[in-house]
Amino acid sequence: MTVQYRKLGRTGEEVSILGFGAMRLPVIGGDEGRIDEEAATQLLHHAVERGVNYVDTAWSYHRGNSERWLGEVLEGGLRQKVHLATKLPSWEIQTREDCDRYLNEQLARLKTPHIDFYLLHTLTRDWWNKLRDLGVLEFLDSALREGRIRYAGFSFHDDFSLFQEIVDAYDWSFCQIQYNYMDELYQAGRKGLEYAFERDLGVVVMEPLRGGTLAGRLPADIVEIMEGHIEKRRPAEWALRWVWNHPEVSLALSGMNSLDQLEENVATASNAGPGSMSEEELDVIRRVREKYRERESVPCTVCGYCLPCPEGVNIPKIFSFYNEGAMFSDWKEPSGYYRDMMNPDERVPNCVECGDCEETCPQHIAIIEELISAHRFLSGEDG
Repeated sequence: MTVQYRKLGRTGEEVSILGFGAMRLPVIGGDEGRIDEEAATQLLHHAVERGVNYVDTAWSYHRGNSERWLGEVLEGGLRQKVHLATKLPSWEIQTREDCDRYLNEQLARLKTPHIDFYLLHTLTRDWWNKLRDLGVLEFLDSALREGRIRYAGFSFHDDFSLFQEIVDAYDWSFCQIQYNYMDELYQAGRKGLEYAFERDLGVVVMEPLRGGTLAGRLPADIVEIMEGHIEKRRPAEWALRWVWNHPEVSLALSGMNSLDQLEENVATASNAGPGSMSEEELDVIRRVREKYRERESVPCTVCGYCLPCPEGVNIPKIFSFYNEGAMFSDWKEPSGYYRDMMNPDERVPNCVECGDCEETCPQHIAIIEELISAHRFLSGEDG
């Protein structure tokens, strides 16, 4: 059983519709900076054996260790079997020279003479304006000309009007947007997907499972909707099939951290196709979406861009507990983890309301306000 392939826009490259995301690799002791290299390496090799040929990482993933790990793993001949994608850390760039410095360091980390798909990372209005004014487009031209990168793209976290502006500003080969059945109208959304496709850009989808919240243990009323359909499917399959049902999507990234997750996603990627979902199946998704929207507290995808917090507050973990309690209407387990298992230095009372996290949040969440609310629920102060 192997995955299917689609052309990635004007590049003409055949890419697996399932991409290997190296942001949520298995870790040791819950420490995001300590990749379980043996387990992660087994996962990647298994993915490539199943036909996955697109691997996505970034400068900041796993506290800078994702690129280093990948460089070691790909060095033994695996590099020639995959399209490698990584990203310029937009928030670190202060001069035009920084662009070259970071790219060259990434080439060294990844032990490769070139990056196949290179993205400007997590573009928002402020970061786009800064990078554009510093000459990032000329940098991309030179990197392409010199062969350090093969294709130029960007990942995006803002509204459609800015997406349109960025698409029209340069001869991009591809883009990366957040898209799942809960976020069809969010950020670039459906309009952005279609706008990019019409201009022959490849479209890479991130967060197809919305940080895993569309694939884990679901509320009973949502499970009932899914199980009411004649075709029995697991939650992750429903979510991925919905994304791959769109012909405009080139591939969807998944941050798989177990062989079971990988095998399940590969099985789905072996037979999901554009326009393959029936109207009845799409109605199931519509009903599930409505139920979810009645439950969710914070639209956090656990991307980690709010970290590191200067005071050590683990914002994504807190919001994960908060959303879990809200969606499942059961606060016992998430409250227990928050109060008894979480490092006290990572909890909400350590927040000094500096606002740094709100400036970097791709979802534009009012983080300070939501943290206060989350603490009330998770600490039991709201009963």
